[in-house]
Amino acid sequence: PKPLPSSGPKSLREMPHPLATSSSEEMGPALTPSPDLLLPRSIADKDLSLPNGTPVDTSSPASSSSLLNRLQLDDDLDVETRDLFVTVDDPKKHVCTMETYITYRVTTKTTRAEFDLPEYSVRRRYQDFDWLRNKLEESQPTHLIPPLPEKFVVKGVVDRFSEEFVETRRKALDKFLKRITDHPVLSFNEHFSIFLTAKDLNAYKKQGMALLSKMGESVKYVTGGYKLRSRPLEFAAIGDYLDTFSLKLGTIDRIAQRIIKEQLEYLVELREYGPVYSTWGGLEVELSEPLEGMSACIGNCCTALEELSEDMTEDFLPVLREYILYAESMKNVLKKRDQVQAEYEAKLEAVALKREDRPKVPTDVEKCQDRVECFNADLKADMERWQNNKRQDFRQLLMGMADKNIQYYEKVCVT
Repeated sequence: PKPLPSSGPKSLREMPHPLATSSSEEMGPALTPSPDLLLPRSIADKDLSLPNGTPVDTSSPASSSSLLNRLQLDDDLDVETRDLFVTVDDPKKHVCTMETYITYRVTTKTTRAEFDLPEYSVRRRYQDFDWLRNKLEESQPTHLIPPLPEKFVVKGVVDRFSEEFVETRRKALDKFLKRITDHPVLSFNEHFSIFLTAKDLNAYKKQGMALLSKMGESVKYVTGGYKLRSRPLEFAAIGDYLDTFSLKLGTIDRIAQRIIKEQLEYLVELREYGPVYSTWGGLEVELSEPLEGMSACIGNCCTALEELSEDMTEDFLPVLREYILYAESMKNVLKKRDQVQAEYEAKLEAVALKREDRPKVPTDVEKCQDRVECFNADLKADMERWQNNKRQDFRQLLMGMADKNIQYYEKVCVT
């Protein structure tokens, strides 16, 4: 899925809820926000400000195009503006004395000047992707970093070297890199460039913790005993939204897994049920034709049900899991923002307690205020980008699954 071109930061009141529906109108190209997660107008329209009284602009520039037009023009805009393309393919199994692992080929094509060559091809394993994500979190603490597929699987349930599992993971890793590639800030990160071009990452992995990561640890230390007064209304609403979204999506995920489990159990019964009619037909010459027809019909149902279960396992469940992890990543960024705001409030109180006449605010306090404003702007921009991606992904996912179910019933329908 390709992200929509951003129209600027938007308040939460303008962001649509992913599970919202309308009972009075048919589903259209635009979605409406969920009433239970909207801010009251009297609050949403209120000017937000930092603890020192500095106003925070939460308005968004007017857009001349509707969501439908933006969707229609997205492909053309994307082709014109993109200058970096990354794909993950060709998984290979490596068997060594100490371990067995899978590597993936990462191919990069670009016209950016900061790259020495127009094309690169390197092999990476899962822990290399994990290194990249950790480095992005260290160096870009104000931004939402896309989640990786979960590393560990339940023993005895999924074979992590099976073709199905490897292909599912390859798709998830490919999407992970494409999310970063489409981001206007993360795609220019130095560590991302190293990941795409370096033949061997071991030298880079041995390097110490980045400066920004150390700064983040110092923030935790400084604010360890300070309790944040309160989140700004907009970010408090984002936190509530993410909690509700995770809860609803987790419920859908559990129900979907139960449905797949019951489908597979039913499939086992069908496979045992069909041959009975073939055996019966061999004993009853007069009834052989209808009995063979019944057996063939059951076999057709088995094939259709197996395809439907595979589609749900390979296409539906991974998207649900990705967005559950995405919500957790957004919550972590929100907590980092709260830590920076708590540091800012602590510094302001420390200055006030000195009771000195100062013609201007100390420099360290101003820098801390800049960090708060940077966090606010980046978090809002990434939230809007995430909402746009989510809207497209879930629209494609749900419409695709509806088509798969229609095809299933067309195949098993007896005319």
